[in-house]
Amino acid sequence: MTAPMSRSARRRRDRRVRWAELSRAERGVLLGLIAAECALTSAAAVDLAFRRRRDVRGGRALWWLLIFVQPVGPIAYLLLGRRRPAPANVRRRRARR
Repeated sequence: MTAPMSRSARRRRDRRVRWAELSRAERGVLLGLIAAECALTSAAAVDLAFRRRRDVRGGRALWWLLIFVQPVGPIAYLLLGRRRPAPANVRRRRARR
């Protein structure tokens, strides 16, 4: 015999939607969001792995942790965590000095 469930536990169980209960359109949207999240996370991880330390704003260890905070981590790294390279004409002027 199992213990009776509380009212809130029953509500939580009843709110869960199974994959089979989703419409074809809902499944498509969900798969698209999952694919976008995986692509953003992969792009951020590869970029961070190969980017030089001086080209990353802040600590690399912190960015490694934040990349896996979904969905804002990879977006934050790609927008805020990378230093933009200087334009080519600025690099040439600095090299001449």
